[in-house]
Amino acid sequence: MPGLFDLAGRTALVTGSTRGLGRAMAEGLATAGARVILNGTDAGRLAAAAAEMRAAGHDVLEAPFDVTDEAAIVATFARLDTQGVAVDILLNNAGIQFRRPMVELETADWRRVIEVNLTAAFVIGREAGKRMVARQRGKVINIGSLTSELARATVAPYTVAKGGIKMLTRAMAAEWGQHGVQANAIGPGYMLTDMNEALVNDPAFNGWVVGRTPARRWGRPEELVGTAVYLASAASDYVSGQIIYVDGGMLSVL
Repeated sequence: MPGLFDLAGRTALVTGSTRGLGRAMAEGLATAGARVILNGTDAGRLAAAAAEMRAAGHDVLEAPFDVTDEAAIVATFARLDTQGVAVDILLNNAGIQFRRPMVELETADWRRVIEVNLTAAFVIGREAGKRMVARQRGKVINIGSLTSELARATVAPYTVAKGGIKMLTRAMAAEWGQHGVQANAIGPGYMLTDMNEALVNDPAFNGWVVGRTPARRWGRPEELVGTAVYLASAASDYVSGQIIYVDGGMLSVL
């Protein structure tokens, strides 16, 4: 159907989008026609990413806020309101990882991972959601993980946060569906990103990922684009509360 995946006339806010998975998905949404609001905490990196995307012909705005700073989030949405910018698509991508056995894990580190990976998605989702509900239209895409379903040693707070993302997505779907707002999530498998560089370079871990994944390789950030565009577009208007795994088949096998 012509136009089913066309995002022209839509504005997408992508958190943590100056590099990695967020940058790839932001570029994918822009290629599908959306105006994209890039987000990051490093002003220089944010400006450089925006300049590169504009040079490629994309319509890009910048939103330099920390996803754990609630006041900055509220102020950003208020500023967008004043500028007449409506966020039609929210992609909650910002996240961090912290590896430590639970018996050695400091509470402050637990809280930091939960705040960035889960609480931020709620706060930003709430601010976007109240406006989407008022307009009776919108798309929320949260980024989960394989750990939304399965645990792995030494990443307890990340596992808990990403499990929470799955249920936050369902809660959003339950409350906002009647208002024309769909909320879904993407669960990436092991992807070639800066955050995973040490794991990629670890022969034992790399061998485990390649051997455990039916595709026999790591995923590439751009391989999330198709799913992101689908969930942001009219093609998914009757899809809500779901988490789609882009994992090379890892969750399908023992």
